Amino acid sequence: MAKNTVERSLREIDFRKLVEGRDFYSSPAAWEDEVLYFLFLDRFSDGREFGGFSDNTGNPVTGPEADRNTPLFCQGSDAGSADRQTWFEAGRNWCGGTISGMKEKLGYLKRLGISAVWISPVFRQVTGSSDYHGYGIQNFLDVDPHFGTREELKDFVRTAHALGIRVILDIIINHAGDVFAYEGDRQYTYQDGRQWPVHGYRSRSGDPGSLSFGVAEDGDFSGAVWPVELQHESAWSRHGQIRNWDGFPEFLDGDFCTLKDVNLGEGLKDPSVAWDLQRRIREFRASQALKDLSLVYQFWIAYADIDGYRLDTVKHMEPGAVRYFATAVHEFAASIGKENFYIIGEITGGRSHATAILDTTGLDAALGINDMPDKLEFMVKGWRSPGNPDTEEQEGYFDLFRNSLLDNKSSRQWFGSHVVTMFDDHDQVGVKHKFRFAGDSVQSELLLPAALGLNLASAGIPCIYYGTEQAFNGADHRNGDDSYSDVFLRECMFGGRFGSRQSTHRHFFNEEHPVYRFISEVTALRRQRIELRRGRQYLRQVSATGYDGDFYYPQPIDGTLRWVIAWSRIFAGSESLCAINTDIGQALTVYAVVDSTIHPPGSTMQCLFSSAEDFRQHGVTVEARQGSAVRITVPAGGFVVYG
Repeated sequence: MAKNTVERSLREIDFRKLVEGRDFYSSPAAWEDEVLYFLFLDRFSDGREFGGFSDNTGNPVTGPEADRNTPLFCQGSDAGSADRQTWFEAGRNWCGGTISGMKEKLGYLKRLGISAVWISPVFRQVTGSSDYHGYGIQNFLDVDPHFGTREELKDFVRTAHALGIRVILDIIINHAGDVFAYEGDRQYTYQDGRQWPVHGYRSRSGDPGSLSFGVAEDGDFSGAVWPVELQHESAWSRHGQIRNWDGFPEFLDGDFCTLKDVNLGEGLKDPSVAWDLQRRIREFRASQALKDLSLVYQFWIAYADIDGYRLDTVKHMEPGAVRYFATAVHEFAASIGKENFYIIGEITGGRSHATAILDTTGLDAALGINDMPDKLEFMVKGWRSPGNPDTEEQEGYFDLFRNSLLDNKSSRQWFGSHVVTMFDDHDQVGVKHKFRFAGDSVQSELLLPAALGLNLASAGIPCIYYGTEQAFNGADHRNGDDSYSDVFLRECMFGGRFGSRQSTHRHFFNEEHPVYRFISEVTALRRQRIELRRGRQYLRQVSATGYDGDFYYPQPIDGTLRWVIAWSRIFAGSESLCAINTDIGQALTVYAVVDSTIHPPGSTMQCLFSSAEDFRQHGVTVEARQGSAVRITVPAGGFVVYG
C-alpha cells in the first residue's frame, strides 16, 4: 500500500499485508488501571505554542519563532480580552487543531498521568461543512485534511505507544454526515417509517444533490460517501429527521438531525417488544452496510494500531447491530494480539438500560449514563446526597456503585470496570444551557480538587475532559437562547480565535497550573496503590465528636451539604481511606470509620496525600471508635488519602 494512498473500496484492502509480521501494542490487563483523557482534536493543539510546557522528551519548549508564536495565557491581561460575539462565532467553526500538534503534547499528557487518550473523530468530514466536531463523516477510510493525514495518525499512535499511552478513537456507525439531499433538498421528518425520495449525493456541503444516488467508483473523493460500498442506496434508511427522540422505532431509523442514518439491518418494529433486547438481537439481520462498516473499523485497528473505540450514539442503533459490530471488532482485535480491546459505548437512558445493553451486546463499558455525571458534580458542589448504605434507595453517587445487585449484577465491583466516570464533557446530553464544572460560579473552581479527587480515586474508569486540568470555565451565560450551547464546552487549548476564558491567541499548556500539578500527583499515587484503581468501595460514616452513636453518612440539610464525604477502597487486605470537603470556606476535621480487621485500634495509618499547600506526610493512630476510626483533616474544597 502506497504511503498516504486512500482506498476507494474495501476490496482494495489487503488485511493480510496489514498485519503480517507486525507486533501490535498489547491491551491492558485491566482498563480500570487506566486514566483516560478526552480531547477535541480541532480544539487541542495547532503546534504553534511556546512557554509553560515541555516537549515529549522533557525539554522546555521556548520561543517565539516563526512557526511557534503563541505564548502562554496570563489571567490578568488576557482573560475577557476578546469581543464575546466574535469569539463565540469563531467557536462555531473550525479552529485549527491538528494531529501533529496533538502529537507534540503527548509528553504534557504523560506527565499529567494520562495512560489512554480518547480522540474525537478524525475521519474526513463533508467537504465545506462546519463539522469541526468530526461526527459528520463523508469518507470513513480517510483522515480529514483539517487534521492531517492517515500517516500522521499512525505516527501519532506509534509515538503515544512509545510513551506508554494507549489511543482510543471516537467512531460512528449509526450515521454519516449530510452526504445526500432528499428530493427538492427538503428537510423531511420521520413519519411512520415512510421512506422519502432522494435526489442525489452532495458534491460538497450545501450542494442540492448533484451526484447520482448510486455507485460511482470513479467519482471524486470530495463528494458522495466513501468507501464506494456505502454508495449503494440500500445503505441508507431514508426516513427523514427524528422528531420524537424517545419514539420507537423512530429514534433508531430516523436521521440524527441532518446527519444521514445508515441502514444497519432489519429489526423488530413493534413498540410493544422494544423492552425485549434478547428477542430483538435474536431476530436482527445485519445489513451489508453494517458488515462494511465493521470492516472499516477493523482496518483502522490494523492500519494505525488503535487500542480501543468509543462508539457514538448507541441508543440510536438496534442492539443486534451493536452486538454484530462488537463481535466482529473484538474477534479481529484478538486475532492480532489485542485480547482486551475496549469498546466504550455512549449509552443514555439510565443505568439499568446501560447494564442491559452491555450484557447483551458485548460492549465493554458505558459512558454518558444520565445520572452519574449529575450526581458526581452536584454532590461535590454540596447539592446532592452522597448516598446511604442503610437504605435500598439509589439516591446518591455512591449508591450507584454499592447497589449493583439491584441492577442484577452479582459482583459489587461490576461498575468499577464497566463504567467510565467523568464530570465534564463535550455534549452534556439532555442539558440545554450548558457549562463546565467550573463555569457556573467562581466558587466551583475552588472545588476542582474535590471533584477530581473523587473522579480519580473512586470506582470506575476515570476520564478527564481536556482543559479541566487548566480549570477551563466555559459556560453559556446568554439569557433566553440555548442554540449552539455546546460550543461553550469546546474552547481551544491552543488559543486561536476561541481560547478559554474569552481570550484569543494565548495557549493553556501550563504544567505549573495548580490543577495540573494536583492531577499529576493523584495519578502518581493511584499508580502506586492498586486499591485506588481496583478496590471494593465503601462509603464511610463520619463524626465531628468521635462518640459512638454519633457517626453517620452525611446528608444535605435544607438542600445543602458542606461537610466531609469519606470512602474506602479495599483490595487484597489493603485499604485507602479517601475524603473530600465540600466546604470551600474552611478545613474540616472529623473522625472517619475504617475497616477494623485491616486497621485495628492502636495501629497507624499514613496521610499519603492532601491538597493542602503545606502538606507533609504524617501518621495517625487508629482509635476504638465505632469499631475503628481515624481523625482526619480535609482542606477547604480539598481531597485527602490515608492508607
